[in-house]
Amino acid sequence: MAQAVSDPCQTCGACCAHSADWPRFSLESDEALSRIPAALIDAAGSGMRCVGDRCAALSGKVGVATACTIYAVRPDVCRACAPGDAECAIARRGAGLAPLTLAGLAAP
Repeated sequence: MAQAVSDPCQTCGACCAHSADWPRFSLESDEALSRIPAALIDAAGSGMRCVGDRCAALSGKVGVATACTIYAVRPDVCRACAPGDAECAIARRGAGLAPLTLAGLAAP
């Protein structure tokens, strides 16, 4: 059964704890990247630093309560994430979470 959630990202966080290869920088300007704390950028400078599969900027417990500690300056790829989209469903499935129900529609 799908889970109805009023603020899905703050109770999930699965997309930010799904892969050490994500999020990667792609379209960010040098100015935008300069706003991200250096301690949170990976050694290659190509994306966010991860601890295991979890983005170092993610706080809280996945599936319970989470937050991005750099939400206002997060990378473009993070801004493009959409609750309930195909990538969300994959990340939630990997974390053992039920699909989202948003605006009365079940995610795939």
